[in-house]
Order: sequence, then C-alpha cells, then structure tokens
Amino acid sequence: MKYISTRGQSPAQSFSYILLGGLAPDGGLYLPESYPQVADRLAAWRKLSYAELAFEILSLYVDDIPAADLKAICDKTYTAQTYRWSRDAAKARDIVPLTSLAPDFHLLELSNGPTLAFKDMAMQLLGNLFEYVLDKRGETINILGATSGDTGSAAEYAMRGKHNVKVFMLSPDGKMSAFQRAQMYSLQDANIFNIAVRGMFDDAQDIVKAVSNDAAFKAKYKIGAVNSINWARVMAQVVYYFKGYFEATQSDGEQVAFCVPSGNFGNICAGHIARMMGLPIARLVLATNENNVLDEFFRTGVYRPRATAETYVTSSPSMDISKASNFERFVFDLVGRDAAVVRELWKQVDSGGAFDLRGSKHFDALAGYRFVSGRSSHADRLATIRDVWATHQLMIDTHTADGVKVAREHREAGVPMIVLETAQAVKFSETIQEALGRDPVRPKELEGIEKLPQKVEVVDAVLEQVKDIVVRHC
Repeated sequence: MKYISTRGQSPAQSFSYILLGGLAPDGGLYLPESYPQVADRLAAWRKLSYAELAFEILSLYVDDIPAADLKAICDKTYTAQTYRWSRDAAKARDIVPLTSLAPDFHLLELSNGPTLAFKDMAMQLLGNLFEYVLDKRGETINILGATSGDTGSAAEYAMRGKHNVKVFMLSPDGKMSAFQRAQMYSLQDANIFNIAVRGMFDDAQDIVKAVSNDAAFKAKYKIGAVNSINWARVMAQVVYYFKGYFEATQSDGEQVAFCVPSGNFGNICAGHIARMMGLPIARLVLATNENNVLDEFFRTGVYRPRATAETYVTSSPSMDISKASNFERFVFDLVGRDAAVVRELWKQVDSGGAFDLRGSKHFDALAGYRFVSGRSSHADRLATIRDVWATHQLMIDTHTADGVKVAREHREAGVPMIVLETAQAVKFSETIQEALGRDPVRPKELEGIEKLPQKVEVVDAVLEQVKDIVVRHC
C-alpha cells in the first residue's frame, strides 16, 4: 500500500513515512492509492472485538509494520481500562457502546477515553504507532499541532512521557471551555508545550501548515503532525464506523445513516472512506454550528472559507472552524482523483478565495457520495440538551446536541440513524449549566482540574513567534 498526495506532485510513500511526515511536500494531504474493498468481509468481522476489528482494518492500510507487531499495538491501544468512562460501566468492554434514544435512532459513544472526547479513539493509536516507529528507527520527533478544543488534550495525553516525542500544541487563546483549557494547560510533563494564539483556531492551523510547508525548518527540527491532516488519524477513525454499523444492524445487507458533528471534516471523512470501502452507508449527515462553511458547500456547491473576523465563537467551540483541513481529501475523490483540479481549487482557497462547483460535472457527481447537511444554533443546542435530558436522563455535550438536532431532520423510515458522540458533557459545563441549571457529573479523578496550576505561553498569531518557541525547546 502506497500513499499519494492530493496535489499530485510528491512521490508515493509508505505508511511509516507519512505517519511521521504530516503534510506532503507539495502541500497536499496523503491518501491511499486505492481503497480496499471489504463488502465480502462484513460477516466475518461482525463478531470481532474492537481491537480485533481495528487490526483487520488497519492491516489493509499498513503493510510495513509486521502483522504481529501491529496486532500488539491494537491490543495495547483498545482496552477497557483505557476507554473506561462509559455511562454504563458494564458496556466499557465494548469500547464504543451504542445508546438508543428511539427505535433506529442511536448515539455511538466515542468519548470514553482519557480526555472524554472522540479524538482519543485515534490519538491513543497514533501515540503507540509513533512510539513503535521511532524506536525502530532510533529517531525523535517534534509534534506541532493546532486544536479547537479536543485534539490538543487527546494528543498530549497520548504522547505525554514518551521519551522520543515532544508536543507543541497551539490553541486559540480564551476560546475553549475552562475544562478543555485545564486538561491541556495543567499537564506538567517535560515533553508537553502549550501555546495559546491570540486569534481563532484557523489562525493556529494556518501557522501549523506554514511550518509544514517550510521544508528546511521541518527537516531541521523534525516536525511531525497529529492533527487530522495526518492520515493515521483518519484511518483509525474508519474503524468505529464499522463497529457502529455492526451494533445497529442485524445483517450485512442493511443500510444505516451516520450523523457527524463536523468542523474540520476529519471525522466525517473517515465515514466517507468507510463507505468507499463498501460499508453500506445510505447517507452521511454533516452537522455544523453557526460556522456553516461545510453545510453551505453541500447545499450549494460553493466552498467559501471565512476570514477569522467572520468566524463565530460558539458554545460548540470544537467546530468554530472556517477552513476545513480534511475537506481536500474528499474533494480529491469527488473530482476523480485529478490532482491538477485540486491544485487549482486550493490555489483559490489558499489565496483567500473560494471555489464554486455549480454547473460542473463535479457538482453533478456530488449526489453520488450521499452527503446531506444541516446547521445548529446556540438555541438549538440548549433545546436539544434539555429534550434529551428530560426524555432519557442523558446528558449530551454541545457538539453532540448539534448532531442530534440535524440528525432528526434527516431521518429515513427503516434506516437506523447513528449520531457520533463528540465528547462528554463535563467538557462544556457552562452550557450544560445554562441548559439544565445543574453541573454535569464528572469522573472523580478529574474533579477540581480547573484549579490546578497551568503552564501555557501566549503569543500573537505570528509564525516566527511559534517557530522561536520550537527552536528554544529543541
């Protein structure tokens, strides 16, 4: 299995190479040369444990790590001890339990890991893969990433204490919840460096991309990526689409729909790939908040990233994103994997513009990918949180509420709808308090986390300031 760039001007590479590299040298994102077809394997996979299923799927994409070693990594990653924060303790061994809100309407619990967010599902694997590959090569790496809320803490908890990895994580200053900030900034590990950028997530992400595109700096300081621009993150997320499908169906011919709260397009991109592999997905439902760039595209065919000043600060902050980094992967497939088309489209995007597919053959092809979309507002989130609590005595976080709201608008009779849970409610206590008049329950180990000493450096949204911090600590 080789990996190619969406922009077509970088050589094909092995999995271990792209694992450590992040962006391709030409500025594109890596994807496999082809998607393995697995429709005939669903029956054999249906009864597998999560770790076993992960091994089967990852084996299709990773052929430069011995099978026995890859299996050991999957077994080490997906344990009930690591993913132990399920609402129902008896379901912890399922890793991603299914919770039914109504007949054929479910939540897939993805936030039972160390940082109580779905990002743990891929990041724990990424940490173990990094450790394995770096040890084999006798190398070190400096991770540079950006987070709008959950990626940062998931990355730091996955990498903390690893002797061959340092993490430099950018976040928008003051834009995350108090719990999210505390999870990241309270870590005192010597290999963790938090950098708060005065601006929005997109400003932080632009800095990460600029560093990745500086080939000399990237090589000298051994810069790697854990954001979803890293293919391994998306690959790991493909697994829970299959697991969710098996939990919600009885036979392999049934169709399901997945609703995914989405800002950066990474999570739902994994669903697109699962569908391309042969998973029977009737529709992928994309839910946005007030920052509805992706909803606008799937409704109109126009992709128009917003400027920082146009990006709303909302109560579902992990989706306060107006430049969806992973969207390029989907568009690459949409345009028939024509890298020249992608280069031209992103030339417009990278210069601050937009692109419009209306009237083109690519817009006509869009319907075949079975995406629908919708948006949610703060008032919608409050109403949905209240309704789910009143009806089911179940607290959901703000992003999951966006998903539930939009999923309800796109249900089809006889087709199970699975909403991917984003995080546990405790990560957004302020909005839960506003909606329900009470604080969410949190694991005892995390009580008082907001009062712990915090270690963070605040900078302007200036590339050189971030580079200086990396240089100083390397």
